[in-house]
Amino acid sequence: MRVLRFALPLLAAVFVSAQDKGEKLAPYYPTPETVVERMLKLGGLKAGEKVYDLGSGDGRIVIMAADRFKANAVGVEFDADLVKQSMDRIRALGLEKRSRIIHGDLLKQNYSDADLVTIYLLPTAVEKARPLLEKQLKKGARVVAHDFGIPGWTPVKEEHIEDDGEGRAHTLYLYVR
Repeated sequence: MRVLRFALPLLAAVFVSAQDKGEKLAPYYPTPETVVERMLKLGGLKAGEKVYDLGSGDGRIVIMAADRFKANAVGVEFDADLVKQSMDRIRALGLEKRSRIIHGDLLKQNYSDADLVTIYLLPTAVEKARPLLEKQLKKGARVVAHDFGIPGWTPVKEEHIEDDGEGRAHTLYLYVR
């Protein structure tokens, strides 16, 4: 499945014009649960901390952060159907007190109270989010990027996952502001 890893950057071209119109910054491609857990562990997420997942898709990172890690988790998702799906699952699991999904543009949110931010976005979207994160994130805030690093930032740690159980390799990048 290495083809998929190399095909994702090619999808970026499809979304460049959409980004300028305030539309989706990336296609929905779910992160395997095993990788979600490794992202949250790499980010050192602790109970009670505030985590944001940018482009939260079906809410799996938000849900795991709230459920297993007892964090205050917020997802930001542009797609209304994915927001509904996520919120339905959050309610079904009784996680409303610790988790929620914002339906909106991830470039128009405030992340200043974040202890951890997780991102799985195409490189063009990461580049657009970088200035916002640089401006808003407090000292010591952590960022875990999945597969695509943040240009101009130096990771304090990289973790390579050779096989996620679905035949695909992943790279995680940990940054500390």
